[in-house]
Amino acid sequence: MPDFAFILAGFAVGLIVGLTGVGGGSLMTPILIFFFGVKPYLAVGTDLLFAAFTKLGGTVSLARQRLVPWRVVGLLCAGSIPAALAALWALRHLGPESAAAQRLMTSTLGVALLLTAVATFYKVLVFSPERARAEAARRSAQFAHATAPRHWSLPVLLGAVIGLLVTFTSVGAGAIGVSVLLLVFPHLPLPRIVAADIAYAVPLTLVAGLGHASLGSVDWPLLAQLLMGSLPGIWLGSRLVSRTPERLIRSILSVLLAWAGAKLVLV
Repeated sequence: MPDFAFILAGFAVGLIVGLTGVGGGSLMTPILIFFFGVKPYLAVGTDLLFAAFTKLGGTVSLARQRLVPWRVVGLLCAGSIPAALAALWALRHLGPESAAAQRLMTSTLGVALLLTAVATFYKVLVFSPERARAEAARRSAQFAHATAPRHWSLPVLLGAVIGLLVTFTSVGAGAIGVSVLLLVFPHLPLPRIVAADIAYAVPLTLVAGLGHASLGSVDWPLLAQLLMGSLPGIWLGSRLVSRTPERLIRSILSVLLAWAGAKLVLV
């Protein structure tokens, strides 16, 4: 496959992420598997580091704006990082290229894509731009209260579930993460929810991605080509977001993710 095709795929995913906020894993991994014929274990491992490097820049920018609620990030990481390490141990035990590991990855990926499709469509129905602004104004309660979960164990346990999904599939830290944060931290303003979702995904995808790299599950030349396309794509998407019908794009994406997830589960 020509190198330009991978660069173009990275650009397209970066553009969509910039326009909609949907995590790159839910888009890039199916593209690598279905359109480029990349083995599932290589697609997942490469996409994890792709997500880590891409979201790192966003985290730095959000941290400079003091939007990242680090307490929330810490609670999620307390569950997701150990779960990611446990998933990596299981993959090492099975062997990432084994038939059992391939079936586990594709089946879990299908379920994760279906969950992401539901979460994406949920945000289409519930969070219009007007309602998002109203919610941000309504949730202007004291910050210490807003970052307190309904119970301390909820973000840890849900973070562990996301950590397993992300390590096996590279999917889950985006749309599913935002949905979890909205449920567990109902008083947190929406910009801080988005910032927390992006920030906690960086250590999670980095740990999981480096673990996959130690198993030989990362295609480094492919990763470089994808990043060459995604970085300018994200830059362009972030500047077009105000001119694009976001709800229409999210609706189309939810249908595509549901189709890809169903296909993987059936396979």
